[in-house]
Amino acid sequence: MTSDTTTSYAALRPSAVSALAGELRLACMRISRRVRYESTDLIAPHHFSVMARLEESPRTPGELAEIEKVSAPSMTRTVAGLAELGYVERTPGTADKRQVIVTLTDEARKVLKDTRRKRDAWMSVRVGHLDPEEQAVLLRASEILTKVASE
Repeated sequence: MTSDTTTSYAALRPSAVSALAGELRLACMRISRRVRYESTDLIAPHHFSVMARLEESPRTPGELAEIEKVSAPSMTRTVAGLAELGYVERTPGTADKRQVIVTLTDEARKVLKDTRRKRDAWMSVRVGHLDPEEQAVLLRASEILTKVASE
């Protein structure tokens, strides 16, 4: 490749970095919102989020509230709603019988799988409509955004 066909990238000025960060944040939020609400016929977004946390491991309502950044009473209501739907089971803790441990049911695992499948299908259609160059840019952007998110 000759120097005249090689694209040179200079570091962005701080104001340009700030503007880019804002644009990326908004774009990520919009995509996240759209993907979440594409599957609300299966389960509400806040229920899905709690169920995904429980998929990692059983937890107490207090742990879930802390992870989800909501109040304990709000999480208690969410867990009660999930139990009513048959998606979680509440059992007493082994060390402290006053403690409640929340676990997923098999039906919840099916709903998580179906919801993810539906969300992935929604996103696949949109990415599939892009030209190959745009898809390649998104592939690289995905790697970079994953790096940003893990810092």
